[in-house]
Amino acid sequence: MQLRTDCRLFFLLLLCCTGFSLPAAAQIIKGIVAGKDGQLPGATINVPALKRSASTDLNGAFTLPVHTSGKTTITISYVGYETRTIDIDVSEGINNAGIIQLSPAQSDLGQVVIKGTMAPSQAKAYSIKKNALAMMDVLAADAIGKLPDRNAAEAVQRMQGVAVARYHGEADAATVRGTPFAWTSTMFNGSRLPSSNVLGNRSSVLDAVPSEIIQYVQVAKALTPDWEGDAIGGSVNFITRTAPVKRQLNASIAGGYNTFSKNGTYNASLVYGDRFFNNKLGVILAGAIWDRQWGTDSYDVSYNTGLVNPVQQKSINSIMFKRYMGKRQTYGGNLGLEYAFNPSHKLFFRGLMDKFNDIRPVYESYIDYTNSRYQYNYRYSHYQTKLNGAELGGEHQLTGRLKLDWSVSDYMSGYFLETPPTNGNKGLPIATFRQKITGGFNNLSGDGKRYWGFDSPDGIGGDPLHFDAGIKNSGEVMDDSKLTLQQLVIAQLDTKEEDKTAQLNLKVNAGPKVNLKFGGKYRHKYRESTFGSNIVYLPGAALGVPNSPALLALNKLNRADFPMGHGFFKEMGGNYNQYVVDPLSKQQLFDLYDTATLRRNGFMNLTAAGNATNFYTGTEDVIAGYAMGEIDLTEKLKMVAGVRNEYTSLELQGSKATTAGTPATTSITPVTVKSDYNALLPMVHFKYAINKQANIRAAFTRTFVRANFNDMTPGESVDNTKTPIVVTKGNPDLKPTFANNFDLMGEYYFSNIGLLSGGVFYKQIQDVIFSDKVFYNERGNNYALTQARNLDDAKLYGFEAGINKRFNFLKGFWSGFGVEFNYTWINSEVKVPRMVGTDKIMDKTSLPNQSKSLFNAILFYERSGIMVRLAGNYRGRSVETINQQLGPDFYIWTDKNFTLDASATIGITKNLKAFVELNNLTNEPLRTYMGDRRRVTMTEWYGLRGQAGIRWDIIK
Repeated sequence: MQLRTDCRLFFLLLLCCTGFSLPAAAQIIKGIVAGKDGQLPGATINVPALKRSASTDLNGAFTLPVHTSGKTTITISYVGYETRTIDIDVSEGINNAGIIQLSPAQSDLGQVVIKGTMAPSQAKAYSIKKNALAMMDVLAADAIGKLPDRNAAEAVQRMQGVAVARYHGEADAATVRGTPFAWTSTMFNGSRLPSSNVLGNRSSVLDAVPSEIIQYVQVAKALTPDWEGDAIGGSVNFITRTAPVKRQLNASIAGGYNTFSKNGTYNASLVYGDRFFNNKLGVILAGAIWDRQWGTDSYDVSYNTGLVNPVQQKSINSIMFKRYMGKRQTYGGNLGLEYAFNPSHKLFFRGLMDKFNDIRPVYESYIDYTNSRYQYNYRYSHYQTKLNGAELGGEHQLTGRLKLDWSVSDYMSGYFLETPPTNGNKGLPIATFRQKITGGFNNLSGDGKRYWGFDSPDGIGGDPLHFDAGIKNSGEVMDDSKLTLQQLVIAQLDTKEEDKTAQLNLKVNAGPKVNLKFGGKYRHKYRESTFGSNIVYLPGAALGVPNSPALLALNKLNRADFPMGHGFFKEMGGNYNQYVVDPLSKQQLFDLYDTATLRRNGFMNLTAAGNATNFYTGTEDVIAGYAMGEIDLTEKLKMVAGVRNEYTSLELQGSKATTAGTPATTSITPVTVKSDYNALLPMVHFKYAINKQANIRAAFTRTFVRANFNDMTPGESVDNTKTPIVVTKGNPDLKPTFANNFDLMGEYYFSNIGLLSGGVFYKQIQDVIFSDKVFYNERGNNYALTQARNLDDAKLYGFEAGINKRFNFLKGFWSGFGVEFNYTWINSEVKVPRMVGTDKIMDKTSLPNQSKSLFNAILFYERSGIMVRLAGNYRGRSVETINQQLGPDFYIWTDKNFTLDASATIGITKNLKAFVELNNLTNEPLRTYMGDRRRVTMTEWYGLRGQAGIRWDIIK
């Protein structure tokens, strides 16, 4: 019933909008505004006599209805450029003003305001922001290139209210205003990207996208109805490069060094753009490669949270010293074509091919207190992520009052593993060796458990970052002759998602003060995923099978040298080289999975029968439509109001395992999950221009997020390589999460290309989805079950403020300094029910991934062809995993993190620049903990990296 009501309301509004009567005749002026470096988005075009105005789009193009004929004077203005006045003889229909060139403005001292600085990119970004209908921040391509940010996620981390997730030292995902990552929509050219995120959520992994192929980034915090509505946090829209108004060719090349891996890196890019056939055909081609050696030391602690005794739940199960040392490669390219038949009709094509290779051998040395043994794991992984796709579209000025644009696209994202090349099973090969500790430990508490000192019931323990294993017999160290092969696993990770999309938009000039816009979009999504699937081989000797071949000792197998890099866990203090073990060679690891080798050494395939439930496929069809109006209520006050409706039909095909009988047998049965729901999303914005330099904006918007696929899948995954055994199960009954969003923002634009902005926001959120974890025992085995569930309502509120100010009011050398600073404070609250005995209590916590404080601080110097930037990025602590069963003392948190980067550029000639980039100057670790900051679950160090190179504007 509610679905029918929502749809009726939506279509009633559409009928109202299309019911406007339009005069038959109209006159419009079309053109492109450009500077010497290309098109100028956000330029203002005015007809003073008629009090009519328009602004240029991202390609510098404008459409200005004038409703008059004869000689007309228009003015074109742009921050940092001289205002230009031209006369046009307007006739009925479409009048082409061509390319209107603007010249850089000069200061009172005769200096060119935007010459040789970051000012041109900031002028573009601020002009787009100032004229946007949605509340947004904007970043331009040449601004990205001035900081050491090499992928799309790292590019947006400098923007106000944006936080990033770091994966082994590199940003790979972004979120707006500290909300969970899946609550931020990541789009390319206005359409949401498919996601092959291995965790099954909808957040897009951006480490496959080189920053060099991006022309603009828009971060929308309050949406208008023509944006996709599944974005509670906000939307990050990456605009790929488009054809310039004149020929351009530039290149860059750089080499660098990683202090952790003690290896080199290199980076190169090429951008070419041109126009042909009397400027009708525009071409842009951009490509980039980033190849780097990298390394990480990760100190991981697991706790006995599955035990019954509340004190012992904080005892230590195992300590792991984990080292990654490998290679990463990011390749990307995009092709853009556009053909303008005339000023009224244009076709365009965009193609994208990105690839990310993450080749990482992993070396893991454990001290297992629960089982009194050492454990050593070696794995060789080659993770691959790809993002490919194409889009075809057109823009058509059908009449003087009616404009139509359309597009069809097909984008695919994939994440997969292809090793080992043996036995027909692809995935991540993990060889596990174990060695019994016979002499015991000397630092156990009276209950026989190992604790940190602050958790121990009798004070016996230690300090996490000054670790001592406490082996009674000091000579009982990890020994490759005693480490025997006791398990082989192939972890299967494979996700593919493809989106086929068609959309149509109509814009109607209904009068001098009213523009109407409405349109629709259809998206068909196909997804297939394998997650948590483990093929397990165990040797008969470890299982007690009579007459089995002896266990293989590590020292009897082919080995490779351990990669020491800058040293082993140097940042912790102390010497941990006793946990350094020379690994198997890559080929030896692969050969262990050969069928004949497995049989010869007594290995049996003991993969759980329920493993098949980890694979699922599914489709999701979305039909969306919107109607909105842009109304000039007064000369200074504009209102944008409308509604968007998105109808979603989801179907997932998987299977579930059922175990019954004596002896127990497991049967697999197919299961289908269906979920259909509607989202009616009203939105209204007000924009008040106090003067030419200041705006106040207010908005109410309703948005939503769909449940993650892995959270709804009918199957369940079992990871028996962990203790306790980890079970992940889907919940087909999940509801989508909705939010009512209220925003109030102000912005003031300095005359010397700067910005002061700030505002407040509040979100009412319904049916929050969280990951619940429950521990239980079944047939003598301990299990940890993770399943997504809906919580009650939540709220999020906060404020943000930022300033970008150049100190050119100072004299001489000091006039080159400036500062960029933005800060966001966020508070959220959600109640989590928990049973204590027979009593139900409500734990209060913040939303997952939400940091209370975010800030960026940049000190820069720009003068006489020199640009230097020192950039700090801070993200406060955030809860990552909510443990509903045990409560807040067992929540997993990511600790606060501050990174410091630097860059410098110097002009050698007019078109040639040399640059230096440095990342992670303070060697900031990534740290997670359970409940108490002292109770470490993971601390990871990456070292510093840097590169130096040249940028050459060959044709400009």
